[in-house]
Amino acid sequence: MKGRQQKISKDTYPQKNRTELEGYVEGQTFMWITENNDTNINQTKNGLLEQILSPTNLNAAYKQVKRNKGTGGVDKMDVGSLKDYLISNKGKLIASILAGKYRPNPVRRVEIPKDNGTKRNLGIPTVVDRVIQQAIAQVLSTNFERQFSTNSYGFRPRRSAHQALKKCVEYANDGFKYAVEMDLEKFFDTVNQSKLIEVLSRTIKDGRVISLIHKYLNAGVVVSGEIEETEMGVPQGCPLSPLLSNIMLNELDKELAKRGHRFVRYADDLLILCKSKRSAIRTLQYIVPFIEKKLFLKVNTEKTKVAYVGSIKFLGYSFYPNKKGIQLRIHKKSIVKMKDRIKILTSRSNGMGDQERKEKLKQFITGWVNYFSLADMKQLLLKTDEWFRRRVRMVIWKRWKKIKTRGRNLIKLGIKKYKAWEFANTRKGYWRIAKSPILSSTITNDRLKQAGYIFFSDYYRKVTNVN
Repeated sequence: MKGRQQKISKDTYPQKNRTELEGYVEGQTFMWITENNDTNINQTKNGLLEQILSPTNLNAAYKQVKRNKGTGGVDKMDVGSLKDYLISNKGKLIASILAGKYRPNPVRRVEIPKDNGTKRNLGIPTVVDRVIQQAIAQVLSTNFERQFSTNSYGFRPRRSAHQALKKCVEYANDGFKYAVEMDLEKFFDTVNQSKLIEVLSRTIKDGRVISLIHKYLNAGVVVSGEIEETEMGVPQGCPLSPLLSNIMLNELDKELAKRGHRFVRYADDLLILCKSKRSAIRTLQYIVPFIEKKLFLKVNTEKTKVAYVGSIKFLGYSFYPNKKGIQLRIHKKSIVKMKDRIKILTSRSNGMGDQERKEKLKQFITGWVNYFSLADMKQLLLKTDEWFRRRVRMVIWKRWKKIKTRGRNLIKLGIKKYKAWEFANTRKGYWRIAKSPILSSTITNDRLKQAGYIFFSDYYRKVTNVN
Protein backbone atom coordinates (compact mmCIF):
# COMPACT_ATOMS: atom_id res chain seq x y z
CA MET A 1 0.00 0.00 0.00
CA LYS A 2 3.02 2.26 0.44
CA GLY A 3 3.15 4.99 -2.13
CA ARG A 4 -0.51 4.76 -3.22
CA GLN A 5 -1.53 8.09 -4.70
CA GLN A 6 -4.75 9.91 -3.92
CA LYS A 7 -5.43 11.88 -7.10
CA ILE A 8 -6.17 15.59 -6.95
CA SER A 9 -8.72 16.34 -9.63
CA LYS A 10 -8.62 19.49 -11.74
CA ASP A 11 -11.63 18.51 -13.79
CA THR A 12 -14.64 20.77 -13.25
CA TYR A 13 -17.03 19.14 -15.71
CA PRO A 14 -20.29 17.90 -14.16
CA GLN A 15 -20.33 14.13 -13.69
CA LYS A 16 -23.57 12.39 -12.76
CA ASN A 17 -24.57 8.80 -12.11
CA ARG A 18 -21.25 7.39 -13.20
CA THR A 19 -20.67 3.68 -12.97
CA GLU A 20 -17.77 2.70 -10.71
CA LEU A 21 -14.74 2.05 -12.89
CA GLU A 22 -12.58 -1.06 -12.73
CA GLY A 23 -9.59 0.96 -11.66
CA TYR A 24 -11.57 2.80 -9.00
CA VAL A 25 -9.70 1.24 -6.10
CA GLU A 26 -6.45 2.71 -7.36
CA GLY A 27 -7.70 6.24 -7.93
CA GLN A 28 -10.35 8.69 -7.01
CA THR A 29 -13.49 9.81 -8.81
CA PHE A 30 -15.35 12.94 -7.92
CA MET A 31 -18.87 14.29 -7.87
CA TRP A 32 -19.71 17.70 -9.31
CA ILE A 33 -19.77 20.31 -6.57
CA THR A 34 -22.24 23.14 -7.04
CA GLU A 35 -19.73 25.74 -5.88
CA ASN A 36 -16.53 26.85 -7.57
CA ASN A 37 -12.97 26.46 -6.34
CA ASP A 38 -12.53 30.08 -5.32
CA THR A 39 -11.15 30.70 -1.86
CA ASN A 40 -10.94 33.91 0.06
CA ILE A 41 -7.77 35.50 -1.31
CA ASN A 42 -7.76 37.99 1.55
CA GLN A 43 -7.66 35.14 4.10
CA THR A 44 -4.69 35.48 6.45
CA LYS A 45 -2.04 32.82 6.49
CA ASN A 46 -3.08 31.92 10.02
CA GLY A 47 -6.78 31.43 9.36
CA LEU A 48 -9.08 28.65 10.49
CA LEU A 49 -8.05 26.37 7.64
CA GLU A 50 -4.41 26.69 8.66
CA GLN A 51 -5.37 25.68 12.22
CA ILE A 52 -7.13 22.62 10.85
CA LEU A 53 -4.12 21.66 8.72
CA SER A 54 -1.52 22.36 11.40
CA PRO A 55 0.88 19.46 12.11
CA THR A 56 -0.31 19.12 15.72
CA ASN A 57 -4.00 18.96 14.77
CA LEU A 58 -3.46 16.60 11.82
CA ASN A 59 -1.34 14.29 13.95
CA ALA A 60 -4.05 14.17 16.62
CA ALA A 61 -6.65 13.45 13.89
CA TYR A 62 -4.51 10.64 12.47
CA LYS A 63 -4.14 9.04 15.92
CA GLN A 64 -7.88 9.23 16.53
CA VAL A 65 -8.71 7.61 13.17
CA LYS A 66 -6.16 4.88 13.90
CA ARG A 67 -7.72 4.24 17.34
CA ASN A 68 -11.21 4.04 15.83
CA LYS A 69 -10.03 1.47 13.27
CA GLY A 70 -12.96 0.65 11.00
CA THR A 71 -13.11 -0.56 7.41
CA GLY A 72 -11.86 1.21 4.31
CA GLY A 73 -13.87 3.37 1.95
CA VAL A 74 -14.33 3.21 -1.80
CA ASP A 75 -10.59 3.28 -2.49
CA LYS A 76 -10.14 0.21 -0.22
CA MET A 77 -7.18 1.74 1.59
CA ASP A 78 -7.20 0.47 5.19
CA VAL A 79 -6.10 2.18 8.38
CA GLY A 80 -2.89 0.14 8.44
CA SER A 81 -1.77 1.74 5.16
CA LEU A 82 -2.67 5.27 6.21
CA LYS A 83 0.66 6.19 7.79
CA ASP A 84 2.70 5.31 4.70
CA TYR A 85 0.29 7.21 2.47
CA LEU A 86 0.43 10.35 4.61
CA ILE A 87 4.22 10.26 4.81
CA SER A 88 4.46 10.15 1.02
CA ASN A 89 1.60 12.51 0.16
CA LYS A 90 1.08 14.86 3.11
CA GLY A 91 2.55 17.93 1.42
CA LYS A 92 0.62 17.43 -1.81
CA LEU A 93 -2.60 16.75 0.12
CA ILE A 94 -2.32 19.89 2.27
CA ALA A 95 -1.40 22.04 -0.75
CA SER A 96 -4.47 20.86 -2.68
CA ILE A 97 -6.76 21.66 0.28
CA LEU A 98 -5.24 25.12 0.72
CA ALA A 99 -5.60 25.78 -3.00
CA GLY A 100 -9.27 24.76 -2.93
CA LYS A 101 -8.66 21.94 -5.44
CA TYR A 102 -9.13 18.95 -3.14
CA ARG A 103 -12.10 16.71 -3.97
CA PRO A 104 -13.29 14.23 -1.34
CA ASN A 105 -14.14 10.68 -2.32
CA PRO A 106 -17.78 9.62 -2.26
CA VAL A 107 -18.65 7.53 0.78
CA ARG A 108 -19.32 3.80 0.69
CA ARG A 109 -22.92 2.94 1.58
CA VAL A 110 -23.46 0.38 4.33
CA GLU A 111 -26.94 -0.59 5.54
CA ILE A 112 -27.45 -1.49 9.21
CA PRO A 113 -30.68 -3.30 10.22
CA LYS A 114 -32.86 -1.47 12.77
CA ASP A 115 -35.18 -2.98 15.38
CA ASN A 116 -38.32 -2.09 13.41
CA GLY A 117 -37.18 -4.00 10.31
CA THR A 118 -35.97 -0.96 8.38
CA LYS A 119 -32.32 -0.15 7.67
CA ARG A 120 -30.08 2.72 8.70
CA ASN A 121 -27.81 4.11 5.99
CA LEU A 122 -24.21 4.59 7.04
CA GLY A 123 -21.59 6.33 4.91
CA ILE A 124 -18.01 5.06 5.21
CA PRO A 125 -15.45 7.64 3.99
CA THR A 126 -11.96 6.73 2.85
CA VAL A 127 -9.38 6.72 5.64
CA VAL A 128 -7.73 9.86 4.18
CA ASP A 129 -11.05 11.71 4.23
CA ARG A 130 -11.64 10.48 7.77
CA VAL A 131 -8.40 12.14 8.88
CA ILE A 132 -9.35 15.43 7.21
CA GLN A 133 -12.88 15.35 8.64
CA GLN A 134 -11.53 14.51 12.09
CA ALA A 135 -9.12 17.44 11.85
CA ILE A 136 -12.01 19.77 10.92
CA ALA A 137 -14.18 18.45 13.76
CA GLN A 138 -11.43 18.90 16.36
CA VAL A 139 -11.02 22.60 15.60
CA LEU A 140 -14.69 23.43 15.01
CA SER A 141 -15.90 21.68 18.15
CA THR A 142 -13.82 24.10 20.22
CA ASN A 143 -15.52 27.05 18.52
CA PHE A 144 -19.06 25.67 18.72
CA GLU A 145 -19.00 24.07 22.18
CA ARG A 146 -19.50 27.41 23.89
CA GLN A 147 -22.65 27.96 21.81
CA PHE A 148 -24.30 24.63 22.61
CA SER A 149 -27.06 24.29 25.17
CA THR A 150 -26.39 22.79 28.59
CA ASN A 151 -29.38 20.54 27.88
CA SER A 152 -27.64 18.90 24.91
CA TYR A 153 -25.67 15.76 25.80
CA GLY A 154 -25.01 13.71 22.69
CA PHE A 155 -21.55 13.51 21.05
CA ARG A 156 -20.05 16.18 23.26
CA PRO A 157 -16.91 16.08 25.43
CA ARG A 158 -17.47 15.27 29.10
CA ARG A 159 -21.19 14.69 28.49
CA SER A 160 -23.03 11.39 28.45
CA ALA A 161 -26.36 9.63 28.16
CA HIS A 162 -26.32 9.08 31.94
CA GLN A 163 -26.19 12.83 32.52
CA ALA A 164 -29.12 13.30 30.14
CA LEU A 165 -31.17 10.68 31.97
CA LYS A 166 -30.38 12.18 35.39
CA LYS A 167 -31.50 15.59 34.11
CA CYS A 168 -34.81 14.03 32.95
CA VAL A 169 -35.34 12.56 36.42
CA GLU A 170 -34.51 15.94 38.00
CA TYR A 171 -37.06 17.76 35.84
CA ALA A 172 -39.72 15.09 36.44
CA ASN A 173 -39.23 15.30 40.21
CA ASP A 174 -39.56 19.09 39.95
CA GLY A 175 -43.10 18.54 38.68
CA PHE A 176 -42.53 18.39 34.92
CA LYS A 177 -44.15 14.98 34.49
CA TYR A 178 -45.62 15.25 31.00
CA ALA A 179 -43.35 14.91 28.02
CA VAL A 180 -43.30 15.66 24.34
CA GLU A 181 -41.39 12.68 22.93
CA MET A 182 -40.05 14.05 19.66
CA ASP A 183 -38.97 11.82 16.79
CA LEU A 184 -37.25 13.32 13.75
CA GLU A 185 -37.79 11.16 10.70
CA LYS A 186 -34.51 9.95 9.13
CA PHE A 187 -32.73 12.99 10.55
CA PHE A 188 -29.26 12.38 9.09
CA ASP A 189 -30.72 11.65 5.64
CA THR A 190 -32.96 14.73 5.53
CA VAL A 191 -30.77 17.57 6.81
CA ASN A 192 -31.15 20.56 4.50
CA GLN A 193 -27.59 21.29 3.43
CA SER A 194 -28.27 24.92 2.47
CA LYS A 195 -29.71 25.60 5.93
CA LEU A 196 -26.75 23.87 7.55
CA ILE A 197 -24.27 25.93 5.53
CA GLU A 198 -26.15 29.09 6.52
CA VAL A 199 -25.91 28.17 10.22
CA LEU A 200 -22.22 27.29 9.88
CA SER A 201 -21.46 30.58 8.14
CA ARG A 202 -22.67 32.59 11.11
CA THR A 203 -19.69 31.34 13.12
CA ILE A 204 -17.14 30.21 10.53
CA LYS A 205 -15.76 33.25 8.72
CA ASP A 206 -13.11 31.37 6.76
CA GLY A 207 -14.84 30.69 3.44
CA ARG A 208 -12.33 28.00 2.58
CA VAL A 209 -13.51 25.87 5.52
CA ILE A 210 -17.16 26.34 4.53
CA SER A 211 -16.24 25.33 0.98
CA LEU A 212 -14.43 22.19 2.19
CA ILE A 213 -17.36 21.13 4.39
CA HIS A 214 -19.75 21.76 1.50
CA LYS A 215 -17.66 19.48 -0.70
CA TYR A 216 -17.90 16.71 1.88
CA LEU A 217 -21.68 17.12 2.05
CA ASN A 218 -21.89 16.89 -1.75
CA ALA A 219 -19.27 14.16 -2.23
CA GLY A 220 -21.86 11.54 -3.16
CA VAL A 221 -22.35 7.92 -2.16
CA VAL A 222 -21.49 4.68 -3.92
CA VAL A 223 -24.51 2.36 -4.11
CA SER A 224 -24.30 -0.93 -6.05
CA GLY A 225 -21.27 0.29 -7.96
CA GLU A 226 -22.78 3.62 -9.01
CA ILE A 227 -22.22 7.08 -7.57
CA GLU A 228 -25.34 8.89 -6.43
CA GLU A 229 -25.49 12.58 -5.64
CA THR A 230 -26.10 13.69 -2.05
CA GLU A 231 -28.00 16.94 -2.25
CA MET A 232 -29.58 16.35 1.16
CA GLY A 233 -28.43 14.92 4.45
CA VAL A 234 -25.25 14.39 6.42
CA PRO A 235 -23.57 10.98 5.95
CA GLN A 236 -24.00 9.09 9.21
CA GLY A 237 -20.77 7.36 10.13
CA CYS A 238 -18.41 10.20 9.19
CA PRO A 239 -16.30 11.99 11.84
CA LEU A 240 -17.98 15.31 10.99
CA SER A 241 -21.60 14.12 11.18
CA PRO A 242 -22.07 14.21 15.01
CA LEU A 243 -20.78 17.77 15.21
CA LEU A 244 -22.81 18.95 12.21
CA SER A 245 -25.97 17.38 13.65
CA ASN A 246 -25.43 19.19 16.95
CA ILE A 247 -24.82 22.47 15.12
CA MET A 248 -28.08 22.05 13.22
CA LEU A 249 -30.16 20.97 16.21
CA ASN A 250 -28.69 23.71 18.37
CA GLU A 251 -31.09 25.98 16.49
CA LEU A 252 -33.94 23.95 17.98
CA ASP A 253 -32.31 24.11 21.43
CA LYS A 254 -32.13 27.90 21.23
CA GLU A 255 -35.81 28.14 20.28
CA LEU A 256 -36.84 25.92 23.21
CA ALA A 257 -34.61 27.85 25.63
CA LYS A 258 -36.02 31.17 24.38
CA ARG A 259 -39.51 29.98 25.31
CA GLY A 260 -38.36 28.79 28.73
CA HIS A 261 -38.91 25.06 28.20
CA ARG A 262 -37.32 22.26 30.19
CA PHE A 263 -35.88 19.84 27.66
CA VAL A 264 -33.19 17.20 27.25
CA ARG A 265 -31.62 16.33 23.91
CA TYR A 266 -29.21 13.54 23.08
CA ALA A 267 -28.30 13.84 19.37
CA ASP A 268 -31.67 13.62 17.59
CA ASP A 269 -33.50 12.12 20.61
CA LEU A 270 -35.48 14.90 22.29
CA LEU A 271 -37.74 15.15 25.33
CA ILE A 272 -39.56 18.38 26.20
CA LEU A 273 -40.94 18.20 29.74
CA CYS A 274 -44.02 20.13 30.85
CA LYS A 275 -46.11 20.45 34.01
CA SER A 276 -49.40 19.45 32.42
CA LYS A 277 -50.66 17.47 29.48
CA ARG A 278 -52.36 20.56 28.11
CA SER A 279 -49.13 22.57 28.05
CA ALA A 280 -47.29 19.63 26.46
CA ILE A 281 -49.88 19.48 23.65
CA ARG A 282 -49.59 23.23 23.15
CA THR A 283 -45.78 22.93 23.00
CA LEU A 284 -46.00 20.20 20.38
CA GLN A 285 -48.36 22.29 18.25
CA TYR A 286 -45.95 25.21 17.98
CA ILE A 287 -42.63 23.34 17.85
CA VAL A 288 -43.54 21.11 14.88
CA PRO A 289 -43.97 24.08 12.48
CA PHE A 290 -40.65 25.52 13.69
CA ILE A 291 -38.83 22.25 12.99
CA GLU A 292 -40.43 21.74 9.59
CA LYS A 293 -40.63 25.32 8.26
CA LYS A 294 -37.55 26.92 9.85
CA LEU A 295 -35.12 24.01 10.03
CA PHE A 296 -36.62 22.09 7.07
CA LEU A 297 -36.56 18.79 8.98
CA LYS A 298 -39.33 16.19 9.03
CA VAL A 299 -41.17 15.22 12.22
CA ASN A 300 -42.33 11.61 12.42
CA THR A 301 -45.91 12.20 13.54
CA GLU A 302 -46.52 8.49 14.22
CA LYS A 303 -43.73 8.26 16.79
CA THR A 304 -43.96 11.80 18.18
CA LYS A 305 -46.37 11.91 21.10
CA VAL A 306 -47.42 13.59 24.32
CA ALA A 307 -47.55 11.27 27.33
CA TYR A 308 -47.04 10.93 31.05
CA VAL A 309 -43.34 10.51 31.68
CA GLY A 310 -43.91 6.94 32.95
CA SER A 311 -45.17 5.90 29.51
CA ILE A 312 -42.22 6.93 27.40
CA LYS A 313 -38.91 5.41 26.34
CA PHE A 314 -35.76 7.54 26.29
CA LEU A 315 -32.25 6.26 25.52
CA GLY A 316 -33.32 2.70 26.32
CA TYR A 317 -34.73 3.60 29.75
CA SER A 318 -38.23 4.24 31.05
CA PHE A 319 -39.43 6.08 34.16
CA TYR A 320 -41.62 5.01 37.07
CA PRO A 321 -42.89 6.66 40.27
CA ASN A 322 -42.23 5.31 43.76
CA LYS A 323 -41.92 6.71 47.29
CA LYS A 324 -38.64 8.38 46.37
CA GLY A 325 -40.16 10.10 43.34
CA ILE A 326 -39.58 9.39 39.66
CA GLN A 327 -36.95 6.70 39.15
CA LEU A 328 -35.30 4.97 36.20
CA ARG A 329 -35.79 1.43 35.00
CA ILE A 330 -34.88 -0.50 31.88
CA HIS A 331 -37.47 -0.30 29.14
CA LYS A 332 -38.97 -3.65 28.20
CA LYS A 333 -37.78 -3.27 24.61
CA SER A 334 -34.21 -2.94 25.86
CA ILE A 335 -34.59 -6.19 27.78
CA VAL A 336 -35.88 -7.96 24.67
CA LYS A 337 -32.93 -6.65 22.65
CA MET A 338 -30.50 -7.81 25.33
CA LYS A 339 -31.94 -11.34 25.31
CA ASP A 340 -31.90 -11.44 21.51
CA ARG A 341 -28.21 -10.57 21.57
CA ILE A 342 -27.45 -13.24 24.18
CA LYS A 343 -29.29 -15.79 22.04
CA ILE A 344 -27.07 -14.91 19.07
CA LEU A 345 -23.88 -15.14 21.16
CA THR A 346 -24.92 -18.48 22.68
CA SER A 347 -26.09 -20.01 19.42
CA ARG A 348 -24.36 -23.24 18.48
CA SER A 349 -24.36 -22.23 14.81
CA ASN A 350 -22.62 -18.84 15.11
CA GLY A 351 -19.21 -20.28 14.25
CA MET A 352 -17.57 -19.12 17.48
CA GLY A 353 -15.13 -21.16 19.51
CA ASP A 354 -15.37 -21.29 23.31
CA GLN A 355 -12.82 -18.55 23.92
CA GLU A 356 -14.29 -16.16 21.39
CA ARG A 357 -17.78 -16.75 22.76
CA LYS A 358 -16.66 -16.04 26.34
CA GLU A 359 -14.87 -12.88 25.27
CA LYS A 360 -17.83 -11.53 23.29
CA LEU A 361 -20.24 -12.37 26.11
CA LYS A 362 -17.97 -10.58 28.59
CA GLN A 363 -17.76 -7.48 26.36
CA PHE A 364 -21.52 -7.39 25.86
CA ILE A 365 -22.49 -8.00 29.50
CA THR A 366 -20.03 -5.45 30.95
CA GLY A 367 -21.03 -2.83 28.37
CA TRP A 368 -24.75 -3.45 28.86
CA VAL A 369 -24.60 -3.35 32.67
CA ASN A 370 -22.42 -0.23 32.64
CA TYR A 371 -24.93 1.55 30.41
CA PHE A 372 -28.03 0.49 32.38
CA SER A 373 -26.41 0.79 35.81
CA LEU A 374 -28.63 3.82 36.66
CA ALA A 375 -31.67 1.53 36.81
CA ASP A 376 -32.73 -0.49 39.81
CA MET A 377 -32.38 -3.92 38.25
CA LYS A 378 -31.04 -6.33 40.88
CA GLN A 379 -34.04 -8.68 40.77
CA LEU A 380 -34.25 -8.49 36.98
CA LEU A 381 -30.59 -9.50 36.63
CA LEU A 382 -30.91 -12.41 39.05
CA LYS A 383 -33.69 -13.85 36.87
CA THR A 384 -31.76 -13.01 33.71
CA ASP A 385 -28.72 -14.90 35.03
CA GLU A 386 -30.78 -18.05 35.56
CA TRP A 387 -31.90 -17.89 31.95
CA PHE A 388 -28.39 -16.99 30.75
CA ARG A 389 -26.75 -19.91 32.57
CA ARG A 390 -29.31 -22.24 31.06
CA ARG A 391 -28.35 -20.94 27.62
CA VAL A 392 -24.66 -21.58 28.37
CA ARG A 393 -25.34 -25.11 29.63
CA MET A 394 -27.33 -25.79 26.49
CA VAL A 395 -24.38 -24.71 24.34
CA ILE A 396 -22.00 -26.92 26.31
CA TRP A 397 -24.33 -29.93 26.02
CA LYS A 398 -24.68 -29.37 22.28
CA ARG A 399 -20.91 -29.10 21.92
CA TRP A 400 -20.38 -32.46 23.61
CA LYS A 401 -22.67 -33.86 20.90
CA LYS A 402 -21.71 -37.59 20.98
CA ILE A 403 -23.06 -39.97 23.61
CA LYS A 404 -19.54 -41.14 24.54
CA THR A 405 -18.34 -37.57 25.00
CA ARG A 406 -21.32 -36.69 27.18
CA GLY A 407 -20.92 -39.80 29.33
CA ARG A 408 -17.20 -39.33 29.89
CA ASN A 409 -17.57 -35.64 30.75
CA LEU A 410 -20.42 -36.26 33.21
CA ILE A 411 -18.32 -38.92 34.96
CA LYS A 412 -15.40 -36.46 35.19
CA LEU A 413 -17.75 -33.92 36.75
CA GLY A 414 -18.75 -36.34 39.54
CA ILE A 415 -21.82 -38.22 38.23
CA LYS A 416 -21.93 -41.95 38.95
CA LYS A 417 -21.11 -44.07 35.93
CA TYR A 418 -24.49 -45.74 35.45
CA LYS A 419 -26.33 -42.43 35.84
CA ALA A 420 -23.94 -40.62 33.50
CA TRP A 421 -24.50 -43.13 30.68
CA GLU A 422 -28.24 -43.12 31.29
CA PHE A 423 -28.31 -39.37 31.01
CA ALA A 424 -25.96 -39.30 28.03
CA ASN A 425 -28.48 -41.41 26.07
CA THR A 426 -31.43 -39.13 26.75
CA ARG A 427 -33.70 -38.11 23.87
CA LYS A 428 -34.90 -34.93 25.53
CA GLY A 429 -34.39 -31.60 23.74
CA TYR A 430 -31.38 -29.37 24.38
CA TRP A 431 -33.31 -26.59 26.12
CA ARG A 432 -35.06 -29.04 28.43
CA ILE A 433 -31.81 -30.83 29.30
CA ALA A 434 -30.15 -27.49 30.10
CA LYS A 435 -32.52 -27.10 33.08
CA SER A 436 -32.06 -30.64 34.38
CA PRO A 437 -30.68 -31.27 37.91
CA ILE A 438 -27.79 -33.31 36.50
CA LEU A 439 -26.41 -30.44 34.40
CA SER A 440 -27.02 -27.80 37.09
CA SER A 441 -25.20 -29.99 39.65
CA THR A 442 -22.26 -30.73 37.34
CA ILE A 443 -21.88 -27.59 35.24
CA THR A 444 -22.32 -25.48 38.37
CA ASN A 445 -22.36 -21.71 38.62
CA ASP A 446 -18.89 -21.75 40.20
CA ARG A 447 -17.52 -23.95 37.43
CA LEU A 448 -18.93 -21.59 34.81
CA LYS A 449 -17.19 -18.69 36.56
CA GLN A 450 -13.93 -20.64 36.71
CA ALA A 451 -14.29 -21.33 32.98
CA GLY A 452 -14.37 -17.59 32.32
CA TYR A 453 -18.09 -16.76 32.07
CA ILE A 454 -19.29 -13.52 33.65
CA PHE A 455 -22.80 -13.04 35.06
CA PHE A 456 -25.01 -9.94 34.88
CA SER A 457 -25.81 -9.74 38.61
CA ASP A 458 -22.18 -10.23 39.71
CA TYR A 459 -20.94 -7.43 37.50
CA TYR A 460 -23.85 -5.19 38.52
CA ARG A 461 -22.91 -5.60 42.20
CA LYS A 462 -19.31 -4.79 41.33
CA VAL A 463 -20.27 -1.61 39.44
CA THR A 464 -22.89 -0.29 41.88
CA ASN A 465 -21.69 -1.77 45.21
CA VAL A 466 -25.21 -3.15 45.72
CA ASN A 467 -25.35 -6.40 47.72
